[in-house]
Amino acid sequence: MTSEVREELKARWGYDQPIGVQYLRWLGALSRGDFGWSRSHQRHVSEVLMDVIPNTLLLMSLALFSSVAFGVLIGMWQAQRAGSRGDRVVSTTTFVLYSMPEFWLAMLLLLVFVQWLRLLPAGGTHHDLAVYYTTGDYIVDWAKRLVLPWLSLTLVGAAVFARIQRAAMREVLGEPFVRNAYARGLSQRQVRRHALRASLTPVVTIAGLFLPAIVAGAVFVESVFALNGVGSTLIKAIHESDYTLVSAIVVIGSAMTVVGSLLADIMREVVDPRVRAR
Repeated sequence: MTSEVREELKARWGYDQPIGVQYLRWLGALSRGDFGWSRSHQRHVSEVLMDVIPNTLLLMSLALFSSVAFGVLIGMWQAQRAGSRGDRVVSTTTFVLYSMPEFWLAMLLLLVFVQWLRLLPAGGTHHDLAVYYTTGDYIVDWAKRLVLPWLSLTLVGAAVFARIQRAAMREVLGEPFVRNAYARGLSQRQVRRHALRASLTPVVTIAGLFLPAIVAGAVFVESVFALNGVGSTLIKAIHESDYTLVSAIVVIGSAMTVVGSLLADIMREVVDPRVRAR
């Protein structure tokens, strides 16, 4: 690259300006929804993200919902059987799953369900011949390719929420209002329903803050299964030094953290009236 071309490119992208001016220009463009130009894709960053965000949002939504649902059910079951053999087995299992990195678990699932059992496709968003599929076959093929990435994130997430729900439920079951409920003649099912609502506060709080963790997990899981999502796009952008695209994805991840925290505060007041009374 000649010095003339280098100076022309610097002037075109504003790199000849002081760093403070560059930052202010970037903030101004960001406020207008302009994330800049992706050099690796030769497109606007917003266009690149619009192609991949739907896949990642679907995977994250499914993983977050199923992680909370399975984790709460498992934690409730453990709390009601605390100290039993079943509780110890499940606690050990959730501890092992909680300790596993998502990408390692993803490769393990890939080995078992693809290489050994040959039940599911290895990865990718769709089959190479999917353009010739009927709508029903396309949906089935797409769903099969989503199972292992979803399972990789859900197993780790469910283990996290199960451990939190077990501790919270055990604490609530020892509260005076639980003993009073039994004394008033309420059935065990009714008491458990009230205890569940009171024990969901820490779960809801963690669920809101769990969004950035799922984003981080999706980065590696999407790469393992070759999914066309935000995570795999981020990895490629880092390898190709496309810092404009990298910064846009980081900003989106930060925004999701703030939104998750806000939603957690709102949901805490919904599930536990005592929070509103403070």
